[in-house]
Amino acid sequence: MTKKERYSKVIAWFEQNMPVAETELRYKEPFQLLIAVILAAQCTDKRVNIITPALFEAFPTPEVLAASNKEAVYEYVKSVSYPNNKARHLVEMAKMLTTEFNGKVPATVEELMRLPGVGKKTANVIASVAYKVPALAVDTHVFRVSNRIGLTDNSKTPLETEKELTKHIPQRLWSIAHHWLILHGRYVCIARKPKCETCGLKAYCKQYEHTAIPSSLQ
Repeated sequence: MTKKERYSKVIAWFEQNMPVAETELRYKEPFQLLIAVILAAQCTDKRVNIITPALFEAFPTPEVLAASNKEAVYEYVKSVSYPNNKARHLVEMAKMLTTEFNGKVPATVEELMRLPGVGKKTANVIASVAYKVPALAVDTHVFRVSNRIGLTDNSKTPLETEKELTKHIPQRLWSIAHHWLILHGRYVCIARKPKCETCGLKAYCKQYEHTAIPSSLQ
């Protein structure tokens, strides 16, 4: 199977079987989404969703959060991974929003990446989810699934993966493709023990092709 054929079949499967794919983080507007995505780095969406209601209530606007301090924010985020760093980033992010962006979350990836705690992946998520900007964020799930299926050729970095995926996936599908691959990696193509036998993509998966036992030998 050529790479072009693999991409075509994988995209067609997702379009048919997962026509709706969205973030599992709960939020109401871009500022809340920005906070949630920063907290979700190396942490589960489930854990983030548990703590954000109280956090959003305590710090409803960038101005309120900017006027706070790391110690106060820490009390709300201490159950996530790297709480000290994230508490500091949230306060610093809010201060930059108020001083340089008039309290509004910017819509471009370049401007978002200026904010403390926001890398390329986070910026892509915010731009695509909040503002419908064509962007494809690569997290650990996207990175793993893309290599396993064979959408990428053993990419070594998220940036390499992003370049390969955006080269072969139509721009109109970048945002949803990000969620397709995340959800597939979260619930099917899991890290330690992928559920290959029940996976709808196994017929197009490069790793399954190499590891499956031929029926004649079973």
